[in-house]
Amino acid sequence: LRETMDRTVEWYHNQLLTSPGAGQARGYLKSRGYDGETVRAFKLGWAPEGWDTLVKALNLPADIAKDTGLGYVNRSGRMNDFFQSRILFPIFDVSGQPIAFGGRKMPEADGPKYKNSSETTLYSKSRTLYGLNWAKVGIVAAGEVIVCEGYTDVIAFHRAGMPRAVATCGTALADEHFKMLKNFARRIVLAYDADSAGQNAAEKFYAWEKKFEIDLVVVKLPAGTDPADLAKSDPEALKKAVAEARPFLAFRIDRAMDAADLSTPEGRGRAFELAADMVGEHPSPYVREEYLRLVADRCRVSEAAMTSMLAEFSNPKRRRKVQDGKKAAPVETAVQGNSYKTVSKREGREGSGEDNNETKRPQSGGPAKEIPNEEMLPPDDPSMGRIIERPKRIPPSVGRVSSSATKATSMTARIGKAEQQLLTALIHDPETVVAYCVESIFSHALHARACALLLEAGDVGPAIDRCEDDPELELLLQRLAVEQATDDGLDVVALVMRGAVARAVDNLRRDPESPRFGDISFLREHEMALAERSSRLRALDELVGWFVSWGMPISQTP
Repeated sequence: LRETMDRTVEWYHNQLLTSPGAGQARGYLKSRGYDGETVRAFKLGWAPEGWDTLVKALNLPADIAKDTGLGYVNRSGRMNDFFQSRILFPIFDVSGQPIAFGGRKMPEADGPKYKNSSETTLYSKSRTLYGLNWAKVGIVAAGEVIVCEGYTDVIAFHRAGMPRAVATCGTALADEHFKMLKNFARRIVLAYDADSAGQNAAEKFYAWEKKFEIDLVVVKLPAGTDPADLAKSDPEALKKAVAEARPFLAFRIDRAMDAADLSTPEGRGRAFELAADMVGEHPSPYVREEYLRLVADRCRVSEAAMTSMLAEFSNPKRRRKVQDGKKAAPVETAVQGNSYKTVSKREGREGSGEDNNETKRPQSGGPAKEIPNEEMLPPDDPSMGRIIERPKRIPPSVGRVSSSATKATSMTARIGKAEQQLLTALIHDPETVVAYCVESIFSHALHARACALLLEAGDVGPAIDRCEDDPELELLLQRLAVEQATDDGLDVVALVMRGAVARAVDNLRRDPESPRFGDISFLREHEMALAERSSRLRALDELVGWFVSWGMPISQTP
């Protein structure tokens, strides 16, 4: 089969170069900017007219023609060529072996624009990317791969000086494609036309990013153009568009904002609601918060409205409705001052291990049940769905949080939750986060002690054994040992680092005489870089170095 495919590629290629019957095809390719060098580099071919020209010229047996997808037996029992009167784009596997063809009809001809080989023993569409054999060196060199919709787009990128483009072969992107691509680069640049890129299912993109540990970004192309058009008219503009590719969520928000009327309150309100629904589909609470803040700024939405929307995102039912395209009714914020409407209390820790859910509501004429300030209770957060009994060392009297402090308390709670999730990741997925775990980035002293002990002991079991004199730390580690790391480790690290940067900046501002006062701009710059996946790892590496050199806790809660 492979020998037959080799012979066929050469035969079709020679037809395009030399056959009098291919003159019209050569003229069309020239009009599209394809010179002889391009035709030869990509082995383009021509399938001539005639029912059985190929099978006769190569004397193909019926079984070989069928098994390669090059021919078939018609109803009269005669062999026919699969491709007739089409310009052919040979498809090669990653090693450079030909396995299939894509055929484009001439502009005036009848029939579908493209006709592609059927799947065969050699060819699986979900496991093949057109152009990967030529692009793999360029992909590795650039650290990114450009994924297009068609053969001509791939060739256009190569001709524009970006030899790192590939395309799917008449099928949608699938898991198998990413399994291949991540072996060459972790940054995937989608260069689809604007409408196609915007219509892809968001949940698929986010699932791929997490499952394959890749960064998916989208090229913003002018409306109504594709890469082949832009490469021909303005190759420098195409290069610039690739360099400025945006994360998928940012791309979608930009499109919504560009189409919105932001000159009126009504227009800004509609734009905010639309963009907020897009933000709500993202699985990471930390990414949602960053993007919603950017949207609120562009739409001039108040901090209170933004906080209310974030509270809606925390409701799984609301998020499911948004993903189903339905508008959800607002939900009440979980935190009201220092009281919580719904808590889940774990009973019988030493006994059956069952969980009993209880709803705590204010009695008629009485106050809501008091819960101590979250800053003083780092091991648990109501948003995590449980409250676990604590040793009696916790300070007994903490005042109610005033309404003006609600925002700070909410952020403290999120940071506290993220620190626990970071410790959980350090226990269950240490390879991802261990390089970023430094005691001084934790806001709670208990969390900092847990981090230091886990790093010293090397595993949670030996760490728990060393907690005999610290029952609060022992209880925390016992609980985290049976938790599951549900969020992306780097997202969690980024949020914890953001909190550490904010506290460090506050400390430095209170001490203008400090020799490190000038580091504030460094910290703020790197805090902004944490929001983008493309710059996150560099920012984390440099911030960890800063905190290691700082070498002391920053405003930790006891």
